[in-house]
Amino acid sequence: MPFDHDRGDGLVSPQAISAPPPYERARAAVFHDGVARKLVHGLKYSDRADLAAMMASWMLRAGRDVVDDSDVIIAVPLHRARLFARRYNQSAELARALARLSGKQFLPGALKRVRATRQQVGLGLRARQDNVRGAFLTTNQQAQHFIGMKVLLVDDVLTTGSTVEAATRTLLKAGAARVNVLTFARVASQGGETLYA
Repeated sequence: MPFDHDRGDGLVSPQAISAPPPYERARAAVFHDGVARKLVHGLKYSDRADLAAMMASWMLRAGRDVVDDSDVIIAVPLHRARLFARRYNQSAELARALARLSGKQFLPGALKRVRATRQQVGLGLRARQDNVRGAFLTTNQQAQHFIGMKVLLVDDVLTTGSTVEAATRTLLKAGAARVNVLTFARVASQGGETLYA
């Protein structure tokens, strides 16, 4: 969780100490509010795939350390039913644009969402974790491309971290050396509760 002010290098939030995530580091370009929220909604729900390049450039600036520490880029996938309804995966659009800007290899389809899940909006932490448990899978053919690699996992918004944690566990189990996470936005509060450490 972000601190309310810069407390120096090497400090992590009490939440990360008490419940360490399976990924190494997570970065986000902006907080999920105001104009940033409108950009996310435009990309996600209003067929504004053209926003991905601009959003990815912000992500690159905010997450240069995790991008530089990655061998390949993988997007959090949508289930095929949701992909059919939306026509494109907003996370994959961000990952593709980030790969173009950074020169890193993008591996589309390396991770699959094999179980349709409810939308996470409005779900609490435990419900979010249950919702995405067992939702992701890699095949041997896909996994061979990132075995031993440092993976950058890209998503549009980080809320509780349940989705990226489930995806990270799948990638690590399939042979990734480590996983870092980069999102466009980070939700700083849920239901009025500020998520600062």
